[in-house]
Amino acid sequence: MAKLLLGPVLRYVDERSATVWAETDEACTVRVRATAREDAEGGAGAGDAASPAASPSASASFAGEAATFRVAGHHYALVVLDGLPSGAVLPYEVTVEAEGGGSEARVWPEEDPAFPPSEIRTLSEDATAPVRVSFGSCRWAAPPADEKDPVGPDALDTLALRLAGEPASERPGLLVLLGDQVYADEVSPATREWMGRRRDLDSPPGAQVADYTEYTRLYAESWGDPEIRWLLSTVPSVMIFDDHDVIDDWNTSDKWVAEMRATDWWRERILSGLMSYWVHQHLGNLSPAELAADPLLAAIRSAPGRDGTEALRAFAERADTDPATVRWSYRRDLGRTRLLMIDSRAARVLAEDRRAMIDPREEDWLRAQVREDRGAYDHLLLGTSLPWLLPHLIHDLESWDSALCGGERGARWAGRGEYLRRAADLEHWAAFPRSFDALAELIAEVRQGPEAPATVSVLSGDVHHAYVAEARWPREDGVEWPREDEAVAGSPVYQLTCSPVHNSVPLAMRFGFRFGWTGVGRALGRVFARHGRVPRPAVRWRRDGGPWFGNQLMTLDLRGRTAELTLEKAVVREGRAALREVTRTRLHRA
Repeated sequence: MAKLLLGPVLRYVDERSATVWAETDEACTVRVRATAREDAEGGAGAGDAASPAASPSASASFAGEAATFRVAGHHYALVVLDGLPSGAVLPYEVTVEAEGGGSEARVWPEEDPAFPPSEIRTLSEDATAPVRVSFGSCRWAAPPADEKDPVGPDALDTLALRLAGEPASERPGLLVLLGDQVYADEVSPATREWMGRRRDLDSPPGAQVADYTEYTRLYAESWGDPEIRWLLSTVPSVMIFDDHDVIDDWNTSDKWVAEMRATDWWRERILSGLMSYWVHQHLGNLSPAELAADPLLAAIRSAPGRDGTEALRAFAERADTDPATVRWSYRRDLGRTRLLMIDSRAARVLAEDRRAMIDPREEDWLRAQVREDRGAYDHLLLGTSLPWLLPHLIHDLESWDSALCGGERGARWAGRGEYLRRAADLEHWAAFPRSFDALAELIAEVRQGPEAPATVSVLSGDVHHAYVAEARWPREDGVEWPREDEAVAGSPVYQLTCSPVHNSVPLAMRFGFRFGWTGVGRALGRVFARHGRVPRPAVRWRRDGGPWFGNQLMTLDLRGRTAELTLEKAVVREGRAALREVTRTRLHRA
């Protein structure tokens, strides 16, 4: 009888449909059965009650099924449920049936579960219904429960434990994971020992992931954690990769790529990374309509034995050699909130004379998504693993380094710039000045006019600390910049950075991040910028909160045209992990 190895993971949820991802130990059919129930607490994790009219009969049931497909000997299913009632709460179970027929067995929820039933909470068709979005990035897999955690309690584990004891209406409507969901280059001791039993760790890539099978070990270790497994089964999630999902500083420069491709292990690593990302993360980001139109998924499902290994490997080859042929970015609409997740890793243009964070095709897509039906959303969320607005000193250092690498100060300085770029991880939006300016121009456009949203927020992670910064543009007369205390026309624009979920940051880096925001740090940054002949950016920004350190999560509560941000840190209280509120602030203008 087939067994459930990983999942179920609740991914896409809208007003009428949902998708559930799972991994099994053999080929089978995976079925998801959901039963609607009336719930005075409401639907979609919004935090408010749904109207009684939206609650379906308690006897209504819904089901979806999918035959597993195979990749490198591993079996996966993505089940689509359609025709669901809006604003509803639907507890669900997962069953499996052996290929070719036979008995059907329930595999979720588990016997004697330690957590409440997993539920699908569909969005309300009332566009004014509130939305709660929690986000963060950078998560080392938590150690076993009986081992001491060297970096403190895991914020996602701690969130799961809290939600398990609260009313279901307190759950986020969406969990946004902004990169480094797994660490292919920093594995746990247990995974290192496991890898050492299957190959020689003294040969490259050493104690780093080498192939697809080793990637599956990372996901099993991370998502098999009991708290995370339940959390992902009941809170819808979206994801985007960052560098450690593949390797530190992935796609930093064209010289970096050339050096990696010259090794004898990189090809298998990058192909396995992209293949495993497509299976474990990307598929669940897509809507049922996008899944139905996806040619790769169709080819895999129609392949002999539904073995998609070769088709997926060919896809990964194309994605690596010509990133413009693949789009990892995507859009998600939650009532009157629009979320655009931007691929700021694989879509880069790395030639020094054309460096861009996202290629021209991707830029066109982003502009189109922002501009489409602008009056349809009250809040615009731009998810990018790497912060757009950094501490001022770090921003100027990255812009200066980019100018050096581009030859602004000659070949000698260009070589120094490349060395510094890699040594100091200078590869955020500021290191791609054209893309930084293009994003600033797009945001400046959308924040003005009668259809401007109430807020624009850039959600990011990567930098292992959290902060809030507000962007500001020149006054309309173009003569003066607004004072710090001056009212500014147009939608407020924020950089909301939250990292890590479960990781650490050295003390020296903590000092650097703090110093980067100071007046002295800002002045020092301008010295570097002048040396690189870097013009001042068209947008300025100020720090509104932070930097905060520790394992943490941010949550946005969006209600009508109001927006409230909460930052919580995972701490230990009386011997137990708990989330402590660090700050709560209003983002909208009254």
